[in-house]
Amino acid sequence: MQAPPMLVDSHCHLDFPDLAADLDDVVARARAAGIARMVTISTRVRGFDAVRAIAERFDDVFCSVGTHCHHAAEEDDVTTDDLVRLAEHPKVVAIGEAGLDYHYDFSPRAVQEASFRRHIEAARITKLPLVIHAREADADTAAILEQEMGQGPFPALLHCFTGGAELARRAVALGHYVSFSGVLTFKKTDELRAIAAELPADRILVETDSPYLAPGKWRGKRNEPGFIVETVRVLAAARGISPDAAAALTTENFFRLFSRVPRDLRAAS
Repeated sequence: MQAPPMLVDSHCHLDFPDLAADLDDVVARARAAGIARMVTISTRVRGFDAVRAIAERFDDVFCSVGTHCHHAAEEDDVTTDDLVRLAEHPKVVAIGEAGLDYHYDFSPRAVQEASFRRHIEAARITKLPLVIHAREADADTAAILEQEMGQGPFPALLHCFTGGAELARRAVALGHYVSFSGVLTFKKTDELRAIAAELPADRILVETDSPYLAPGKWRGKRNEPGFIVETVRVLAAARGISPDAAAALTTENFFRLFSRVPRDLRAAS
């Protein structure tokens, strides 16, 4: 019998208190569900030590380093050099998450933009993918990505995508990737499923963004990496392919983008 395809959670927050209390069990359930790799995402550089410690604790967990746009004002002193230096750790496989959030505006927009551009420069230098948070900021996000790409290429991923088709199109035209979370499974996200159906197959990833945004059948509960199987199922239905095919293509895309993550953990150990 052929083994089921590997699954990957490209974006979770294993350091958040919601998951920290039973983290060993959360990781064990993910493994039992076929999740072979998880990337726990940094939201504060000042909290990076805790994120890195989790990645060091589990062979199949990796991490990023960066400042979420919500916290851009409190970490306005974090430099590109700081990000590049911290990214030297072998378990760091991405920069971010960083970007623009015009829904909450927890940090001034000019400060968000400056932080976003510093993270882009760090991604350009390290060649690690930039994990982008973009909420109600489609036009400015696309414009900044296009401007910065003109200064030199960098890999990037629009995470937990909830934007419009135009942002997705412009990002993919730059060679970037788009990741879908449990939001894809919600009843009132037909437009999002339409975008997921139309994007090039080699530009799509999946994630949980756990502990938030539990998909469909777990809606309202704490999310965790093992629940990604439901997002993959809905993505497959939207694209008219099998869940195994959706798992295979999103996993292949993950390894292409997150190139520092080893395909074979035994060989890397």
